[in-house]
Amino acid sequence: MYKETRLFRSEFVPVRGLDYHVQVWNGQPGSTPSALPPLVLVHGWMDVAASWQFMVDAFSDAFASGRSIIAPDWRGFGQTGLTPAGYRADSYWFADYLADLDFLLDHYAPGQAVDLVGHSMGGNIAMLYGGVRPARIRKLVNLEGFGLPGSRPSQAPGRLGQWMDGLKSLEQGELALKRYDDQAGVARRLMKTNPRLTADKAHWLAGHWARPDAAGQWRILGNPAHKIASAQLYRVDEVQEIHQRISAPVLAVEASDDSMGLWWKGKYSLAEYHERLRQVPDARVAVIEDAGHMLHHDQPGPLARLIEDFLNG
Repeated sequence: MYKETRLFRSEFVPVRGLDYHVQVWNGQPGSTPSALPPLVLVHGWMDVAASWQFMVDAFSDAFASGRSIIAPDWRGFGQTGLTPAGYRADSYWFADYLADLDFLLDHYAPGQAVDLVGHSMGGNIAMLYGGVRPARIRKLVNLEGFGLPGSRPSQAPGRLGQWMDGLKSLEQGELALKRYDDQAGVARRLMKTNPRLTADKAHWLAGHWARPDAAGQWRILGNPAHKIASAQLYRVDEVQEIHQRISAPVLAVEASDDSMGLWWKGKYSLAEYHERLRQVPDARVAVIEDAGHMLHHDQPGPLARLIEDFLNG
């Protein structure tokens, strides 16, 4: 079993009617605020805050000492929205993630700019937030948050119909997430998705990515409503207007594996993503070798050093 070297504590913060689960490394409650900016880590789709543990463990003592590191479970993932108070939603709207992050930063870093790191969906959220609230971000790291293929207005009727059909599928139980007999089964599922994930890390992560229900079946801590296609089209022109307003230096990190090619099969390419990055006033690209999309699992050491150098530079 993987053993953490930096222990976290769980906190629950009231945010817009939800008990938001946040993992915190360092920074004890009531302690004097550090002169170092808080480091905020935001996870991707169907993931959880605990996913950052391997990278946090890989940070040097000189970097992590005295620095508050926080990672929320987005609404409908992990322990956010799955707390005893209960939470049910049949749709998730991207703007809600921006508002949730805004409230969380008001709580953890009032009047202070933070260093923000986001992976995949979290990287897209971080980039949008950086343009909407540029004064709140000191430096920004985007890990494989590529955005989506451009859309056309003619796609709107079909997309709205697809969203409504998805709501019905959810009501009929057709989008239910698979359950597993035990933690080992969850770990095997994680390793199937990411062959580079070692068995010890997969077993540790499985205990945070899923929990046993009353019947003893292990249930993924994610609302199946996340599987419903968004009712809104992805409008590249709007996204780029926001990206132009990012004032923080941006480090866009890619894995050596071509995630874009695997996902989009020619519908959206890495070259198009790089062209979009040209709209960001201060952006640079780095590549992590021998890594796939979950690069913070595959190469936490090299990634931690890359982030340290960028944030310290």
